Amino acid sequence: MKTMSVGELKTHFSEVLKEVEAGAKVAITFGKKKEIKAFLVPKEEEIKPRKLGALQGKKYFLRDDFGITTSEEFEI
Repeated sequence: MKTMSVGELKTHFSEVLKEVEAGAKVAITFGKKKEIKAFLVPKEEEIKPRKLGALQGKKYFLRDDFGITTSEEFEI
């Protein structure tokens, strides 16, 4: 996996995008500590929604003021 700073990404964005399209994974770092803040991955490897495994088989409830609208879905 290739690692690059935000500045490098801004400078070479087109080339990096072509590499990602070809299957490469790129970690984006930021700050003095060069902490990884994001990943660029090919579209085929999109992150799929996770199931709430900790709640599997358990009963739970959501408060009335839970911040989800009727147009959004709550997936289990």
